[in-house]
Amino acid sequence: MPDHDPSEFDDSAPAPEPPLRPRRKGIYILPNLFTLAALFGGFYGVVMAMNGRFENAAIGIFAAMVLDSLDGRVARLTHTQSAFGEQMDSLSDMVSFGAAPALIVYIWALSGLGKLGWIAAFVYCACAALRLARFNTNIGVVDKRYFQGLPSPAAAALVVGFVWVMDDAGIRGATRIDWLAWGAFALTLYAGLTMVTNVPFYSFKDINLRRSVPFVVIVGIALAIALVTVHPPTVLFGLFCLYGVSGYAVYAWRKSKGKPVSVIATSTDEPDEAGLHR
Repeated sequence: MPDHDPSEFDDSAPAPEPPLRPRRKGIYILPNLFTLAALFGGFYGVVMAMNGRFENAAIGIFAAMVLDSLDGRVARLTHTQSAFGEQMDSLSDMVSFGAAPALIVYIWALSGLGKLGWIAAFVYCACAALRLARFNTNIGVVDKRYFQGLPSPAAAALVVGFVWVMDDAGIRGATRIDWLAWGAFALTLYAGLTMVTNVPFYSFKDINLRRSVPFVVIVGIALAIALVTVHPPTVLFGLFCLYGVSGYAVYAWRKSKGKPVSVIATSTDEPDEAGLHR
């Protein structure tokens, strides 16, 4: 028996094929287009605020909110979810609902308060970052029906909505108006700190858009749209003010009934991260 393969010396034998290189993962275009558009809304808001056009700045942030609510739903409906998209969405949220609202309210009012003004803006920005990091950490254990703390888009709507209402009333800046500057200061701190509380805020994620609904629901949606168009700054700001206190109302009601107030659905075994879940 030969101790070698005759084909080793046969020039006509086919050469072994090189190993296949791993295929590079692509990026889904559709959901990331919505995410990029939301990111642009936040960037646009900052640029408009720097130019003193606070109404346009507010519209940019509210447009980013709409686009941010769509990118995840589009990804799920088209089965184009990806780890890249999740990370991109978080970074976009940090810009549009963290840094941008802080800068807008700082330019509009807080810069007149000196160090206290930029400290309030920084606290809001830092709380937005902490809230997003905690959301990504707890995404597998939080009850899907509720947010743990005020969601960053709603916090941005509170801060920027206040600026929009005042600008619509003819107040182009509050750096020299003490009571308005301090009001913006208090609202900025409230929105920022509420983001990092454990207060439950309804998420509306249990609403099934593909399920049939009674006709009256469609009529109600049409009336809601008509109500918003009456005066968008006041109506939108009012709605988000109600939402911004709804979590505390739910928390107090649950406490009074002796029901659990935590939105953590299951426990985890990571002792180093136990503080994130309480």
